[in-house]
Amino acid sequence: MLSEKRNSMLHGVLLIALFSCAAFYIGDMEFIKKLSPMIVGIILGMLYANSLRNNLPETWVPGIQFCSKRILRIGIILYGFKLTFQDVLAVGLPAILIDAIVVTITILGGILIGRMLKMDRGVALLTSIGSGICGAAAILGAESTIQTKPYKTAVAVSTVVIFGTLSMFIYPILYRNGTFVLSPNEMGIFTGATLHEVAHTVGAGNAMGKEVSDVAIIVKMIRVMMLVPVLLITSFMVSRAAVKAGGQGGSMKDISIPWFAIGFLAVIGFNSFDLLPQSLIAFINNLDTFLLTMAMTALGAETSIDKFKKAGAKPFVLASLLYLWLIVGGYFLVKLLAPVLM
Repeated sequence: MLSEKRNSMLHGVLLIALFSCAAFYIGDMEFIKKLSPMIVGIILGMLYANSLRNNLPETWVPGIQFCSKRILRIGIILYGFKLTFQDVLAVGLPAILIDAIVVTITILGGILIGRMLKMDRGVALLTSIGSGICGAAAILGAESTIQTKPYKTAVAVSTVVIFGTLSMFIYPILYRNGTFVLSPNEMGIFTGATLHEVAHTVGAGNAMGKEVSDVAIIVKMIRVMMLVPVLLITSFMVSRAAVKAGGQGGSMKDISIPWFAIGFLAVIGFNSFDLLPQSLIAFINNLDTFLLTMAMTALGAETSIDKFKKAGAKPFVLASLLYLWLIVGGYFLVKLLAPVLM
């Protein structure tokens, strides 16, 4: 019986792995290279969910869910190999302070706007964290912490993908034509502090030149690091809310600490000592991208169009308001703080 369950789970995992391989192949095509394999993966997963899903055995579902939860957490931990604490020191106080302000206002503001719109709390929180920190990877980390339904995660991911992709093209245009009156260093801080995905930051930065790109990527990675305290605070708040709702039956001992977030921070610390050869780091980063692509594909595989309809237009309204804040608010933050603190 146990062997049959393992085989069934393996079928689901292999299915997601095949979709992920296809995502890497498609993502390598010239006209799609601006999108990360993770985004291609969730699209493939959603195509599967709305076409072939009902024709495959239900016994494969545990394998798909294993990818969207366990493999996801491993991917988040290994994501730490992209960062070092030296990167933080390299950009200095202005970038760290601006990042902290952007992340705080985006998440708290998003939660407040979500309440005003009477949105689903899970979708509002995921959308806010995705917009505030690092897009899909942050949403995946938060999803694993608050244990929300997969379709809510897919809705939140779709919003940050749309607006992040727009920015990847808009930022270079506005910088080149002089609309953004910023020095290359300031433009790098602005780009890293406000763009959604790491891939979006890399794409936009490269289009504006190396001086902008180098700063933008480091500033973006500092925002990624802020995922750890955000997840810890989120876990505490969700657990406290559950305790209050449970009355006498609940206990603060039931707080679920996202250990994968602690693992992520520990990996950053280890990577800061530069003990591993760069070839091995590059392999781990590629493996990590594949694991996160599997997680995204699995989430997409549990998301049908009906669930998008159920979520409605409010998540996109929230994401658009946060996007406006990131551009306008982020620009004026950089203009005001960067020259003073440099």
